[in-house]
Amino acid sequence: MATKTVESPHITHLSKDKKMLHLLQTVEPYQLKKRKNVCVRLCASIMSQQLSTRVAEVIFKRFLILYEGKEPTPQQIIDTPFDTLRAIGLSNAKVNYVQNVAKYMLEHGVDDKKFSKMGDEEVIEFLTPIKGVGRWTVEMLLMFTLGREDVFAVDDLGIQQAMAKVYKIDLTDKKAMREKMLKISGKWAPYRTYACFYLWKYKDAK
Repeated sequence: MATKTVESPHITHLSKDKKMLHLLQTVEPYQLKKRKNVCVRLCASIMSQQLSTRVAEVIFKRFLILYEGKEPTPQQIIDTPFDTLRAIGLSNAKVNYVQNVAKYMLEHGVDDKKFSKMGDEEVIEFLTPIKGVGRWTVEMLLMFTLGREDVFAVDDLGIQQAMAKVYKIDLTDKKAMREKMLKISGKWAPYRTYACFYLWKYKDAK
């Protein structure tokens, strides 16, 4: 007797959108994973800002080498000399931002368990007061570290470009573009993170 393949709930739901269904048929299925050490993951997001994925990976590997290949504690990051962090390829601003994150985490006694009890908007409101951490950075953290399924990165350039092509959205009128993106994405809830992933993969393939 043949075994029936069980389709992931997010695929079943997103397939109701015919244009998204086309993307789902051309991209490998994706499953979100939760990762540990929010502090280090947030630092990695800051390091990757405005860099290609490959360059960001190189810099993050250099960062870990400073701590013998292990993920550092917030205190270890704070104790690392400014020039040492500059030497791995970080700008002056990014060094400050990374150390800001470590100080904030230490001062607020934050650990992964605390974040697991917070809602998406709570996490955004808690972390965006850190200088160098914007909403987009926290959205990436929600998606790829905390494994939240219903985050929509409306301000992400890749998402905007992909939706412009797939849904024929005019990018010149920013306000109208944003409103249309939010309206379309409403149909994807509660799996908007997955929709973002498939849109990114679509754009990367072009």
